[in-house]
Amino acid sequence: MATTQVTSVVIGTVWKIEKAVGDTLAAGELIMILESMKMEIPVEAPVSGTLSEIKVAPEDSVEEDQVLCLIES
Repeated sequence: MATTQVTSVVIGTVWKIEKAVGDTLAAGELIMILESMKMEIPVEAPVSGTLSEIKVAPEDSVEEDQVLCLIES
């Protein structure tokens, strides 16, 4: 199995997490929403697989390129 790291494209805050560890994801499926400068930025699965780890929680601050979660495919 391959592990894919899903990273943040912006500096911001985790607003909402839509999926849970163990959920099956399709490529392009929404995992969480970040907030940056009053804009909502969707974080989507880059590959199909199983969400194996979430490294952030709602209201956490995130940096650009920070790993948010892992997908096993």
